[in-house]
Amino acid sequence: MTHINIASLEVGQVVGTTEFLLTRDSLVRYAGASGDFNSIHYRDDMAASVGLPGVLAHGMLTMGAAVQVAVDWVGDAGKVIDYQVRFTKPVVVDPVDGAILVVTGKIGEINAEAGEVRIDLNATFNETSVLGKAQARVKL
Repeated sequence: MTHINIASLEVGQVVGTTEFLLTRDSLVRYAGASGDFNSIHYRDDMAASVGLPGVLAHGMLTMGAAVQVAVDWVGDAGKVIDYQVRFTKPVVVDPVDGAILVVTGKIGEINAEAGEVRIDLNATFNETSVLGKAQARVKL
């Protein structure tokens, strides 16, 4: 596990960037793990019938991928003490090319006295933000 010196951190400092390739196979595996078998996550005809531009990645899959940047930085998922997001745009998963979710984490706040850091996560798909106010609070 990485030791992070809170005194050396600065607000605005990038803690990591990761690209996640989401494929239709990813959606099937996530559906099996989560129990969310809503057909908009695997059938183009059903997505179109409700006015969607295509099959969408599960919101919780997108949310879970995004927090991984903070987990990788702090080195232990158990150190994430709070995590919140707003879903702002869907991630449309192409049947051939999939979808690339790009997540960058930056330090948004440092509470040295409490030993806590807020990581602001920017998650984009096709250069459009898909999560709003995505923030993970970690205990160092």
